[in-house]
Amino acid sequence: MAGLRFPAVLLGLGAGWGLTQPLTKIAVSDGYLPLGLIFWQLVIGALVLAVLRLATGRSLALPWRRLWFFLLIALLGTVLPNSFSYRAAAFLPSGVMSVVISLVPICAFPIALLLGTDRFGLRRLAGLLLGLAGVVILAAPESLPDPAMVLWIPVAMVAPLCYALEGNLVARWGMQGLGPGQVLFGASVVGAVVALPLALASGQFIDPRTDWAAPEYALVAASVIHVLVYTGYVWLVDRAGSVFAAQVAYVVTGAGVIWAMLLLGERYSLWIWAAMALIALGMALVQPRRANQLAEGR
Repeated sequence: MAGLRFPAVLLGLGAGWGLTQPLTKIAVSDGYLPLGLIFWQLVIGALVLAVLRLATGRSLALPWRRLWFFLLIALLGTVLPNSFSYRAAAFLPSGVMSVVISLVPICAFPIALLLGTDRFGLRRLAGLLLGLAGVVILAAPESLPDPAMVLWIPVAMVAPLCYALEGNLVARWGMQGLGPGQVLFGASVVGAVVALPLALASGQFIDPRTDWAAPEYALVAASVIHVLVYTGYVWLVDRAGSVFAAQVAYVVTGAGVIWAMLLLGERYSLWIWAAMALIALGMALVQPRRANQLAEGR
């Protein structure tokens, strides 16, 4: 049974991460705008991380000489991508958003080539082309319930581009001597400080003193789940290696689509299933194959 532990954790993390997509759809269903949602997402995340750090004997003190790094991670990891994805989620089916988010490794490859952190390879080029073919199919008028939704596909794609850039910058310049949990905690705190005045100035601030319904509970649930599964993902990378842990992306996409079908009653055309298959195959081809990482992680 011990051999099933890591696959079980992988499936659990993917199922949890996938659940955040329909929860996001529910959170924006009442007309809430991105900056207000982002502020509370970061606040909730920071509070959960603070509790986890205190429970494990870690300090809440942040090295403010790394303020610029926390700000970078906050902007590329939450503020910018969520500003676009929350907007797109109000118009696109949740399952389609899950498919778009899965483009992160495909977007990461050309960025890595530009930064000089990866090498060109025909196999990975084929993966990139398959991923692009999946996007083309996804954006076809026949794929979506309403052809007008196609205008929101490019908006949704800003999020995976931001995540891909964030990952490449970290790969290029490292974690600045900080642990992943400390980086996420610092980014959450700094991001909340940045998002609050933006939300207030734009009139997007959400007053929690309201009659709570599905959107409010969905925001809290999605924020808590995100922090917990990210913490679990870091644990899995440490124990099983990054190559094995990276497979969670496939589970997240599939789980996001299944959760949307179960919770939101969404149904998809064959074109969307074809796009998802092409993107999944593209993801498999662009992933680096360093088998020794799995052994090292264990």
